[in-house]
Amino acid sequence: MIFISMLFLGALIGFVGAGGAGVTITLLTVVFDVPIHTALGVALASMVFTMISGVISHLREHEVVVKTGLVIGLGGIVGAFLGAEFSDKIPEDILSICTATMIILSAIILYVKVYQADFMDKHIHIRPEQLAGKKFYIYGIITGIINGFLSGAFGIGAAAFIQITLLVIFGVPLLKSIGTCMLIILPISASGGLGYLVNGNLDFPIFIQTLLGLMIGAFIGSKCTHLASRPFLKFCIVAMPAIGGLILLLFH
Repeated sequence: MIFISMLFLGALIGFVGAGGAGVTITLLTVVFDVPIHTALGVALASMVFTMISGVISHLREHEVVVKTGLVIGLGGIVGAFLGAEFSDKIPEDILSICTATMIILSAIILYVKVYQADFMDKHIHIRPEQLAGKKFYIYGIITGIINGFLSGAFGIGAAAFIQITLLVIFGVPLLKSIGTCMLIILPISASGGLGYLVNGNLDFPIFIQTLLGLMIGAFIGSKCTHLASRPFLKFCIVAMPAIGGLILLLFH
């Protein structure tokens, strides 16, 4: 049943073209009664494999600032592992609320990016040139640790937070921020997944069913993206994490 459910969820994710870590966590915990710590570990570990194809695709299109991605990703490895350790110490009820809150916050950021672009341009100033020098490495490691910690502690990709970081602090162009974000999430999810594995919070049968369902479903769903209207896709991109976060918050 988990595999079949993830197959449908993967198709929706592929159709919309957006990550579904928050919805995956909600589906596992609320519908299948999987412990929240296990659900977070499965979601993070699954992201390792779902990010690989995206990173390769963006690298081929030269849409990745590799140096920035690697430096922030390096800090993210440390942060994600520490986040997984921190998560292991939090009681399930509190962790569920914290995770749901982070998912909803991500949805709010997506809403501003998708529907309030003028507001974002006015209040969030994109750095005109890419950061360089000592500040680049210092800020890269620090922001990597922070974003990695959030991802590891709450099982989310933290893509919304990472993209804002890339635009505002590092001056990565908008077109390249998506691919660079994927490159950063890759080591973060691997390190976070390892942290959950070390703490005994990664259930392999559930992980395999989740991973296969999401990957097969996403492949099928991506073939149908062109059939949907742009307004509908924009709505789904925001609605998916918002609904997932609210359900987790109300029914955890």
